[in-house]
Amino acid sequence: MNPPASLRDASCADDYDPNSMPVERARALIRQFLSPVTAIERLHVRAALGRVLADSIVSPLAVPGHDNSAMDGWAVRFADLVPDGATTLRRVGESFAGRPFAGEVQPGEAVRIFTGAVMPRGADTVVMQERAQAIEAGVTITAGAVTKAGQNRRLAGEDLATGQVVFERGQPLRPAELGMLASIGIAEVGVYRRLRVAFFSTGDELRSVGSTLREGEIYDSNRYTLFGMLQRLGCEALDMGVVPDVPARLEAAFTTAAANADVVITSGGVSVGEADYVKMLLDKLGEVVFWKLAMKPGRPLAYGRVGGAHFFGLPGNPVAVMVTFYEFVRDALRILQGERDVQPVPRFTARLAAPVRKLPGRVEFQRGILAPTADGYEVRPTGEQGSAILSSMSRANCFIVLPVASGDLRPGAMVEVQLLEGLI
Repeated sequence: MNPPASLRDASCADDYDPNSMPVERARALIRQFLSPVTAIERLHVRAALGRVLADSIVSPLAVPGHDNSAMDGWAVRFADLVPDGATTLRRVGESFAGRPFAGEVQPGEAVRIFTGAVMPRGADTVVMQERAQAIEAGVTITAGAVTKAGQNRRLAGEDLATGQVVFERGQPLRPAELGMLASIGIAEVGVYRRLRVAFFSTGDELRSVGSTLREGEIYDSNRYTLFGMLQRLGCEALDMGVVPDVPARLEAAFTTAAANADVVITSGGVSVGEADYVKMLLDKLGEVVFWKLAMKPGRPLAYGRVGGAHFFGLPGNPVAVMVTFYEFVRDALRILQGERDVQPVPRFTARLAAPVRKLPGRVEFQRGILAPTADGYEVRPTGEQGSAILSSMSRANCFIVLPVASGDLRPGAMVEVQLLEGLI
């Protein structure tokens, strides 16, 4: 991953506390070590949705390529219109999108025109059809139908000029970008290759879906939420299944994952309990920046490297997996994919509609339901906030972000919220 400095150096920073790394400090540390992929592949525009541009795009033509009408109506010379009364003009033809009027509009003349059609030579203004009345030989324009020359006319190059930089390298391609590329005749683009992310769960109690559970066993849900979140980001997801808490098996899994992926993500095994071997193996195979964060849920979160791959060790509880992924992993993967100017999901304030319980000392990301009111927005917790209650994520449409110093809050208090729409 070619970090600019040793990960070990970062973990020994003066303000480093292995038991309670502040959330913002952890975000900043992660960003120091993120080097985007550089391999490029060329794709047809239709296959490039969700990918990241590897080259800047310069427009080879103007968009639109000609002055055209912004609506259905009449193309006229503004100078012909009577300032304070109706104006009658002679109809001399029509201009359709793709079939322009061939002549030139002379004084006292008008051309019936339709949205997107080329503006006839000589005309400078379009009167919308609702402000005009067709008559046998022409049209009568209502008094005050337009107020200035050029009204309702789109100018050539108004959207894009020839030679203009349309997109910078690092631009993610969404539906609007695909349409813009098509509008300038570009059918194929260079994009960064997909980021390869290997992930697995650790724990002797975990079983894959389809297995029969024995006493004390549970189904592994984390790999399914991780797979969904990685798919949404356009990553190449390498599911390595459940790895038991056996040092040799874990070491083999880490070695294989690091050899085949840019990023390795695990769930479980980072709380440094008696049966948690991840820390021991990471000391052997790589380096770790931090193991603990001052946040809830998600306190046991590790970041570092294993071999040449970035490593994120997520907690084992299902809600904590999703919260830590959205707050740390998601933006890191976007940067690694080549996106530029990656910014955290915006937050805004809403009024609490129900009480919130919290102890001071760490940031909390409680799951909430945000709803509009007559004077803004209100938010309420989804209910029980335990980190094993995955249904709280399914019901939520936002996080209620409670700062370190916050304690219990009553209804009516203003709180920060972070939308989940488009993330989950």
